[in-house]
Amino acid sequence: MYCSCNSDYANAPPNTHVCPVCLGMPGVLPTINQKAVEFVMMTAMALNCPVSEYAKFDRKNYCYPDLMKGYQISQYDSPIGLKGWLEIEADGKKKKIGITRVHLEEDVARLNHVTSPEGESYSLVDVNRAGMPLMEIVSEPDISTPEEARQYLMKLRSILVYLGVSTGNMEEGSFRCDANISIRPIGTKELLAKVEVKNMNSPKAVARALEFEAERQRKELASGGRIAQETRGWVDDQGITVSQRSKEYAHDYRYFPEPDLPPIIISREWVEQIKGSLVELPDQKKNRFLEQYGLSAYDASLLTESKATAQYFEQCVELMGDGTATEKQKKNAKAACNWILGDFSKLLNASNTSIETSKCTPQHLTGMLKLLDNGAITGPIAKTIFEEMYNSGKMPDVIIKEKGLSQISDSGEIEKIVRQIMENNAQAVADYREGKQQSLTFLIGQLMKATKGKANPDIARKILIENLGGK
Repeated sequence: MYCSCNSDYANAPPNTHVCPVCLGMPGVLPTINQKAVEFVMMTAMALNCPVSEYAKFDRKNYCYPDLMKGYQISQYDSPIGLKGWLEIEADGKKKKIGITRVHLEEDVARLNHVTSPEGESYSLVDVNRAGMPLMEIVSEPDISTPEEARQYLMKLRSILVYLGVSTGNMEEGSFRCDANISIRPIGTKELLAKVEVKNMNSPKAVARALEFEAERQRKELASGGRIAQETRGWVDDQGITVSQRSKEYAHDYRYFPEPDLPPIIISREWVEQIKGSLVELPDQKKNRFLEQYGLSAYDASLLTESKATAQYFEQCVELMGDGTATEKQKKNAKAACNWILGDFSKLLNASNTSIETSKCTPQHLTGMLKLLDNGAITGPIAKTIFEEMYNSGKMPDVIIKEKGLSQISDSGEIEKIVRQIMENNAQAVADYREGKQQSLTFLIGQLMKATKGKANPDIARKILIENLGGK
């Protein structure tokens, strides 16, 4: 944030991405990372926050082993963004969550807590992360349930990833959350003491931690106890929170203006320039998908949760042709959507793979969809082909050739199989002729099983009915 150290530190050896500035050596002078300032401006705009014309940095003073200088350069009373909002949908209702502020500061070092083979505990300091640009987004106390908190985090993460200002990876620490929770007895207006919960690495974990903490606080009151204002840590494998430290009194950080950095004057021209660079955000994309492709609100929401999934989907629609908003395009879009949210999503989840790194590219999927659309393959065969495409990365036509999966459309060949099926299932044939329509479904199933799903279903059904003497 304030020096030129490489920010790709995640997998680097400890203390290799450091310099006198991020080490906090005496006499060093920080400089402001302009791109980080612009990223915060973009985020503020996306969260409906007016961008300040004047912003300054302040020193936040506290002593902790991961803070090399004994103070953190942050923003206090003049942040970049103030008073915005983010709309979420939870429990079937839309709700606006107020955004208090969006400000920019520097990250701290990382403490690695170690226990030696002899049982001795100690901590090591890795300074690689110190000085990294850190954007803090503070929400108003408008969130009423753990599910709303989960939806808020998912929506916020999606916006940040769309903007390209963060990878949004909570496990790597590039998207973090501290959750404050207070309860209020029914019939009262005053909230009880605020408890801060830390160490959660996913939106789902945040919701679980808040559910546990709300119940813990209710039980504490019911037993005649009091809620202590404190910081608690979430223990994910046990599903509990544990007390870390007391916060009975607000900490005095002794903020004062950072003397080594000038204030930032944000011109309206600069704001307009950044505004013009904003990408289509999730809600905007969702609304366009509804209108342009005729998708359901549910499907459009799922597709646009992830920027990579939305891009994959649109590449598929483009490759399938019919670029105008026609019924054919909508049909293509629905087919691509069904496969992406269905079979593809299941395989991605099972293998813990992201859609952008999958061997199955939009070219693979659209190639298969075109074969399915023109009748070259059947639905069951498509599922076989898709799984093979996913695992091997081979194109659908190659898989069809290698495995002999071409659809059987020859009437004579299908008729021979139909007669064999009828001969082997005489009782089902008799039942159908007595008016039991479900027997037809059974016979069609036997026919598709005999052809390993390769028989053209329309031709097969027609020939079977004709041989049964039906209509």
